[in-house]
Amino acid sequence: MGLLSQQLEQAGIPTISLTSALDVTQAVKPPRAVFLNFPLGHTAGKPGDRPLQLAILRQALALGAAMTEPGSIARLPYEWGDDADPRWRMEWQVDLQYLEASGAAAAERVRAERGPDRP
Repeated sequence: MGLLSQQLEQAGIPTISLTSALDVTQAVKPPRAVFLNFPLGHTAGKPGDRPLQLAILRQALALGAAMTEPGSIARLPYEWGDDADPRWRMEWQVDLQYLEASGAAAAERVRAERGPDRP
């Protein structure tokens, strides 16, 4: 989506991306992005949680309008919550184990992005 966003921006159409994959977003550098630490595929919130989805959308649009530096990534403070399907965290742990095997620096970067309370 970052590459598509760049093309739309060149045509004069402003864009903002919602993302749950911070490392990919940092690599692609869309013009403006909002990061949420949610499971992949659920960037706008939990299915059926209309109030949360609207809040995320409103904040993303407001942040996007205020972002002036290309490649900016804002972070929204929402948490998925305790009722999450635990498999998404297990998938993150598997990813972390892979990164540890491939390089300590990459694993440390992922840990820093997740924060001290994340596995």
